[in-house]
Amino acid sequence: MESTREIWQKALGELQTQVSRANYNTWLRDSHGVSYENGVFVVGTPSAFVAEWLTKRLHSLVRKTLTHVTGAETDVQFVVRESPSAPRRPQLSSAFADGAAVTASPACTENNGACRFTFDNFIVGACNRLAFATAVETAENPLNTFNPLYVYGGTGQGKTHLLQAIAVSARQREREVLYMTAERFTDEFVMAVKQKRVEEFHERFRSLSLFLFDDIQFLANKRQTQQCFYHIFDELHQRNCQIAVAGDNHPREMPMLGEKLRSRLESGMVACIQAPDLESRLAFLEAKAQESDIVLPPDALKLLAEEVRGNMRQLEGAIVYLSAQARLTGEAINARTVHRLLTSVTSTGESRCILQAVAEVFDVSVEDLLGKKRDKKTSLARHAAMYLMRKTTSCSFADIGKELGDRNHATILHGYNKILTELADNPRLEKQLARVVEQLPSSKTA
Repeated sequence: MESTREIWQKALGELQTQVSRANYNTWLRDSHGVSYENGVFVVGTPSAFVAEWLTKRLHSLVRKTLTHVTGAETDVQFVVRESPSAPRRPQLSSAFADGAAVTASPACTENNGACRFTFDNFIVGACNRLAFATAVETAENPLNTFNPLYVYGGTGQGKTHLLQAIAVSARQREREVLYMTAERFTDEFVMAVKQKRVEEFHERFRSLSLFLFDDIQFLANKRQTQQCFYHIFDELHQRNCQIAVAGDNHPREMPMLGEKLRSRLESGMVACIQAPDLESRLAFLEAKAQESDIVLPPDALKLLAEEVRGNMRQLEGAIVYLSAQARLTGEAINARTVHRLLTSVTSTGESRCILQAVAEVFDVSVEDLLGKKRDKKTSLARHAAMYLMRKTTSCSFADIGKELGDRNHATILHGYNKILTELADNPRLEKQLARVVEQLPSSKTA
């Protein structure tokens, strides 16, 4: 019988392919299995803040994943309990250092201090060469050329990797550095406002020599949080702190960010990471296969690179799947194995892939898409999922309704027509849908 630790490690392997890298590193990576009794799996987290966030945001997804891993209906509870095997991370002296204000990167492993995301293991190609070069220059010669540095591109293209690599390089030079996601920044700022400790929140940033800020698009429409970030940005810039920011779009394509903030982001170096070309995908797959200690024959490698064209995260997910198959079955990986993977994704996972991609692009959770929330943002995302599931799969309106929380045929038809009508005069929506399609395992539409 599998141990609690083994079950949770398998669950984490699946969850890593279902949530964004930032969310995984911030909320799940430091968790561990505590117990599994009477159909309830208890997960230990490093703080009450993390336990509360997981309960509110990821409970449904984690429960479904554990049910799949264990093969039995399983509920999940999140409790505060630090892993006995994990040494405590050094933290900035702040009452808000609840896992975010750490001097070690959230992507760094606990056992040897090494980091998963470095410049050495970043695959450089025509699609990302400029962004890579400017990131290296920023790490090695801060303030000399690019301040701020703004890197943008689609989900899963390597933006977080570059920010983490800058952090690793800066720490090797003993600089005070902080990496933070916009989502964590927002959560902690809101908490600081509630507790009337905003000045203390600001204070934690003042000693930094390098500030790395990820997923800035998350600040869209959050006026008070944007204002706070802008003031911190401005103060750090005046204090000669090197700043690097990552986002999904060019600043000028994010009207929901204030004009002053967009102007600040454009005032330095703006570098784009494009979708990986075939050569880059091949190089990435070769590197990941070697890292996973599996052999990919040339025909299998070429097939995978040609068919999975969305982003690097999907390529990495394919390698994880193939590696697991090789270990479990003992079979060698060949073109047939890859074809089976691609067929499986196409035939049974299309709807799930669309939901995940829509959730990423429209900045909502899959749980909200399946649930009953009806605010404007969630409704638009849900309608977009209905539209794309109809356009890119062979699902009927009734099938789509079942996938989207057992909604009826008329509701799905209404959502489909709503998007169809709005596309006529909403270029931003058209771009969002295109970004969703780019993330799918195959970018071909039906």
